Amino acid sequence: MDERVRQAERLYERVVSGGDFDLLTEADSGLDAAEADLAVARGRLIHMRFLLHRDEDLDRAREDPRELALFERAVTLYRTLGDTKGEAEALFWVGCFHQVVRRDNAAATPALMRSLELAGAAGDKATMSEALRHLGIEAHFDKRPDVARRRLEESTQLRREIGHMPGVASNLIGLAYVAAAQGRREDALKHLDEAGEIAEANDAKRVLRSVEEARASI
Repeated sequence: MDERVRQAERLYERVVSGGDFDLLTEADSGLDAAEADLAVARGRLIHMRFLLHRDEDLDRAREDPRELALFERAVTLYRTLGDTKGEAEALFWVGCFHQVVRRDNAAATPALMRSLELAGAAGDKATMSEALRHLGIEAHFDKRPDVARRRLEESTQLRREIGHMPGVASNLIGLAYVAAAQGRREDALKHLDEAGEIAEANDAKRVLRSVEEARASI
């Protein structure tokens, strides 16, 4: 059992015997934090299932109505708790849902921008890197290659700093597509070479498949 749930039980028992109503508020806050963490974790699993179905067969990828509701609930809970880092992560997932599942960059961008702002305030490089990556994707599809390149490069630097190497490889694939769109084919191939090396070194088979797909299209 999550320690925050155990703590709520202990606080409940103290209220039963002592009648201190303030302890109920403390218990509620702990359970809200646990619920928010659980909502993000469950939403991420649903999102991953969508991605795996999409990898196998695009027609199999279907929106699960629980996903967005879970992430939005987490945003509300984290915001109420004053948890800036948690709110930034949950907002990222809201933006990611709109961009990846619904293919709606217009709906995704405000959530991603706010996520980046809050993550920066909290010093959360992991969430910053995620938001920047997806804002880079948005810029690429909006035909703003210079912006896309800058955002992906910033994301890549952050991922290198925190040691998220499969994420670095994924970003290099994105940079390869941007380079190809700008007519920089040699740069694109260099990005793919590095991405492939990183993916192999980290046993990132799914990323490696994306490298090969990019080679075939570039």
